[in-house]
Amino acid sequence: MTDAAWLLECVELARRGEGRTAPNPPVGCVIVGPGGDRLAEGWHRGPGTPHAEADALAKLGGRAEGATIYTSLEPCAHPSPRKPAPCAELCARSGARRLVFGLSDPAPGHGGGAEIVRAAGLDVTGPLPETEAACRRVVEPFLTFVSLGRAHVTLKAATALDGRIATRTGESRWITGEAARADVHRLRDRSDAVLVGAGTALADDPLLTVRGVEGGRNPVRVILDGKRRVPPTLRMLAEPGRTLVVGASAAPLGSAEIWPSPTDPVDLAWLTAELGRAGIHSLLVAGGGETHASFLAAGLCDRLILYVAPLALGGPRGWLGGEGVATLAQAPRFVLDEDPVRLGDDLRLSFSARR
Repeated sequence: MTDAAWLLECVELARRGEGRTAPNPPVGCVIVGPGGDRLAEGWHRGPGTPHAEADALAKLGGRAEGATIYTSLEPCAHPSPRKPAPCAELCARSGARRLVFGLSDPAPGHGGGAEIVRAAGLDVTGPLPETEAACRRVVEPFLTFVSLGRAHVTLKAATALDGRIATRTGESRWITGEAARADVHRLRDRSDAVLVGAGTALADDPLLTVRGVEGGRNPVRVILDGKRRVPPTLRMLAEPGRTLVVGASAAPLGSAEIWPSPTDPVDLAWLTAELGRAGIHSLLVAGGGETHASFLAAGLCDRLILYVAPLALGGPRGWLGGEGVATLAQAPRFVLDEDPVRLGDDLRLSFSARR
């Protein structure tokens, strides 16, 4: 296998930690012997657990004589009381011959790991241009937090071909099929938090839990409720895990944690910064249309994921509400940066925001 192929293996390992590693990034590592055989692999499982390189090297007793260490992100160089040594030092003294990494560590004070390894006499290659996009994609929330100081925001909607999310009478279950809905549960599983507006919470009473995913766990649930409209009888309030209600009132609401907003309506820039500081680096916004419009108007959309079903509904109930833009020049624009994925009869389209 080529260096690029091994790095893509690292990305797949890193994806096992998505939604679980904040405030650290998800990272994967593969150690390959001189003969091209896979000796060990590792990934970061969450705060307080070994980083990917440390996880892989521990399976070899810390030694990897003559091997190549592949890692999706540059090994860390900063010390921490939670780990015996930075990953760069572990790699440097492992006896390995080469280090190949997919992406430089952008966090302030965290870089320099590649130079530590190179100074120890290893051959170091990276970032690798042909895999840099894939390595960057898996750590998007981490990159957003360290560069912008806020949670990474993904807007998600399930729509008909004409962008509608319900019939004129409000019927919306189910626009997409079982395969697409199962994929949404995997998306939730990889997110630190999932958010809906009060209108969606009242209309759909969603659980916002993860179901049907092996080893899945529920993200933090967030309700955007500036007018305190949601009742304590919401089903999600009886589910295990955290639910945050963000709004103008500090009054108790069942088992929910109340985050009083300093403004009415809720300042979304404030909210995403507060979520980031609380260790919630990936926020999945699941609707409804007015909530999506509010995030777009605030310039707070890093990724857009649409599940598109092959039917047409017509009418006013679109995935994006608000007043709409006055000119095409004002319209938010996106880049389709992943191949469309067929899920049964439906399609998943994933876009990054054009900056």
